Amino acid sequence: MNSSGYPLRPFLPGDTMALRELFAASVEELTQEDYDEDQRAAWVACADDADAFRERLEQATALVVEIEGEHAGFGSLKDNSVLDMLYVHPYHAGEGIGSALCEALETIARGRGTDTITVEASETAVMFFEERGYVALQRNSVERFGEWLMTTTMTKKLKDKTAGDVS
Repeated sequence: MNSSGYPLRPFLPGDTMALRELFAASVEELTQEDYDEDQRAAWVACADDADAFRERLEQATALVVEIEGEHAGFGSLKDNSVLDMLYVHPYHAGEGIGSALCEALETIARGRGTDTITVEASETAVMFFEERGYVALQRNSVERFGEWLMTTTMTKKLKDKTAGDVS
């Protein structure tokens, strides 16, 4: 458990199909105000290859939240310094699951000696990360299957909690 009370556990290969569905539902339903239908379809297509999706999560430190047997969210930390994926099922949006996952991944990064964590935030997620202390560095146009998606590169300094700093 973490400070939010949500049960976090490591990603297991058996989670792949459920997390692909969660990813697609999250993109389709939670980003409608910021991305059009074609952009969302291109984004969702990034998970079409189940093996590649599973490998992406296996090559990172990936955490999963399950509530009553249902996958509610997941996140991954790549190279101990990049918050690579952070998705919450639309039914659980706004319940603190994303914050719990983000906090846990930041704690892991800090524990592994990382000073600064980076994320490529979607338009939808920028405010979430700003509220967690991330600072925007640059705007990006990312091509996915012929569609251009705007993102923002954001970073956060991770302070050593043992030194009395709070992040």
